[in-house]
Amino acid sequence: MTAAEIPFAFLLAFGLGGVSILSCLEKLLPVLPSYILFVFIGFATVDDVHSIAPVVLAATAGSVAGAIIWYGIGRMCGEARSARLVDRWGRFIFLSPALYDRLTGAYVRRHFLVTLIAQIVPMARIYLALPAGVIRLSFLPFVAATWLGTLVWNAPLIILGYLIGRADHFTVTPGIAFFVALILIETAAFFVLRKWRRSRSNVE
Repeated sequence: MTAAEIPFAFLLAFGLGGVSILSCLEKLLPVLPSYILFVFIGFATVDDVHSIAPVVLAATAGSVAGAIIWYGIGRMCGEARSARLVDRWGRFIFLSPALYDRLTGAYVRRHFLVTLIAQIVPMARIYLALPAGVIRLSFLPFVAATWLGTLVWNAPLIILGYLIGRADHFTVTPGIAFFVALILIETAAFFVLRKWRRSRSNVE
């Protein structure tokens, strides 16, 4: 895992501001899975235990800012126009009309909980803010749920990246640790998403 393999990694040279900008871009341009990006951020920017918290907060702030941008787009465009935009341009950012409809349908009830849980579900964590804006979800609860869920997602990944960077006893150790970590993260995300879908089906 090198900086050359991470889109816009040069932004990390700007310190915490760069971390925030890169995290915001991850919410707007899903060119790299977040569980790779935030592990890399921890690997590349956290020098010691004391710098973990500032990096986590900067990354979380950037992610929330990206969600607010999507929320603002949805609120400004409204239901009909947002649906048309997704239908015409969504495929270029991996947002199909079917996915958009599922995300919109997730907001049947328990808006705070849905927003929070979505932050640890791939793709949903990026685009759920768009229908949240369309239905004019209360802004402050939306931001609070997004912040909390994003913090729960970002912090362990960044800490994991830091720990991988410290695992220098053998040359192969960081690569193995990173590979195992990705498997565990993807498995956890899969089970969370499946449980979430089952709970929604039971409610409906």
